[in-house]
Amino acid sequence: MNRMYRMSRAEYQGLLKMASEQVPFGVYAIEKKGYAELRNDHCRSTTQLKALVRGFKAQGVKVLSNDGHQMMESVRPDAVEEVFLSEP
Repeated sequence: MNRMYRMSRAEYQGLLKMASEQVPFGVYAIEKKGYAELRNDHCRSTTQLKALVRGFKAQGVKVLSNDGHQMMESVRPDAVEEVFLSEP
């Protein structure tokens, strides 16, 4: 199911944000020569993610991925504040 859509840069950035939220640990998009392909490649380990990214980069494409840190930060952003606030 390959479909091509034409959209503005702002619409594209919004689409990338949504795609990023759907893949917390893996590759969600690749770009090359003004074209982008949305992906849904979930990884189980950092090693697997790095291998996948290397494979795409070897083909000469820009890889957009999440390594899991963003997901962990968004779970409880107030946790760091609690640590600092609880110190005497």
